[in-house]
Amino acid sequence: MVMRIDRLSGQFGLLTLLLAGLLTPASALGQEAVVPLQFSFSDPGARSMGFGGAFVALADDATAAFSNPAGLTQLLRPEISIEGRRWSYSSPFTEHGRVENLPSGFGIDNTVGLQTATSEDDLSGLSFLSLVYPKENWSLAFFRHEYAKFEFLSETQGLFYGGSTCCQSRYSDQRSETEMDILSYGLSAAYRINDRFDVGLGVVYYDVSFFSDAEIFLWDEDTIPSVFAPNSYLPERSVFTERIDFDDADWALTAGFLWRLSERFNVGGVYRQAPKTDVAVTLTAGQTVDFGVPPGEVFQQESAVLELPRLYGLGFAYKSVDGSLTVSFQWDRVEYSNIVDSLNIDDRAIDDVNELHLGAEYVFLGSTPIIAIRFGTWLERDHQMRATSDDPLARALLPRGDDEIHYAAGVGVAMQQFQIDLAVDFADRTDTVSLSAIYNF
Repeated sequence: MVMRIDRLSGQFGLLTLLLAGLLTPASALGQEAVVPLQFSFSDPGARSMGFGGAFVALADDATAAFSNPAGLTQLLRPEISIEGRRWSYSSPFTEHGRVENLPSGFGIDNTVGLQTATSEDDLSGLSFLSLVYPKENWSLAFFRHEYAKFEFLSETQGLFYGGSTCCQSRYSDQRSETEMDILSYGLSAAYRINDRFDVGLGVVYYDVSFFSDAEIFLWDEDTIPSVFAPNSYLPERSVFTERIDFDDADWALTAGFLWRLSERFNVGGVYRQAPKTDVAVTLTAGQTVDFGVPPGEVFQQESAVLELPRLYGLGFAYKSVDGSLTVSFQWDRVEYSNIVDSLNIDDRAIDDVNELHLGAEYVFLGSTPIIAIRFGTWLERDHQMRATSDDPLARALLPRGDDEIHYAAGVGVAMQQFQIDLAVDFADRTDTVSLSAIYNF
């Protein structure tokens, strides 16, 4: 919805409201929804997090069931692993400002350029649970993993465009809410081909739950002052609601290898297949526009199949002669473009990214119990959904994101049958704390 307002030259404060007809369904549906969905897929375990995620060439505990199943052959006794995580998200979104040209100076139209705000959300939960049973040259593992957990809230109002001395225009305002939870349940097996080479395969059941509501509103009243005033998001001023919803499940495969080049050098790799899920998009009528159905009823519905990102990982690890120092590097290729490609969206894009992970661990072998400290870092490339059309509103709401560097640290305490690890991962948009425990018997 666009309401055009002309300021007459020489008559300060005198505005003429030009309505080229009331809001029509076509103009209302031109409004974009704000869903700056950006999430990462990290390997489980506090030890892996302390390494900055550079774990595929190590894979030497029960979390290998997901991160690289080939590493399960390194375990000599049955092992149970459990992990809890806390995520703190600061997700940026476009809040208000000028989509183009200079502000008029009336009311809230007083900002040069676009201004952003952040959605702050804290989440926690049981992120990993596994049981590993090794037997001679093979191992078997069952696991449950919280693959992704994300929430997002936003309010975007006061996006203006038009000349600074004439024809000020304001886009409709909107509120959005997004929640996502991806759980995986899997069975992994590993086999030792020889003393130097192991292979692994996992069958994973993904349970995907996602919804995103974006509700479009007109400003509070059909008056000139209200056009330049904050929006109260009154129910009677709603235009329509767009809901993207999927609650589905799919099976996928994970395959990995671990190659011991020598006593001190390992190479590991993993491939993670992308699960698919059915998506439903519905538009529900609000109270300000006649879409041919009563308010609250669906007037348009579409469906599609969405494919989550595929992942390829390759790592290299070094251990010192005495085993006290371990350094690990990992390259991950994450194909986020699967999301928009599978939906056949031609005016938005998400880039495939190359993530680089580096970590180190020092173990105080002479201590009782044994204590280890870890440090890591990794580069998370921008994979925010962005607009690729020439529409200035779409580009304002869905801009390109930024790369960011994560810094991680951790500590572990190991006894004869029990190990506990704590790790933190800090970045501009996401802070994560992990506490995990391993018991072998």
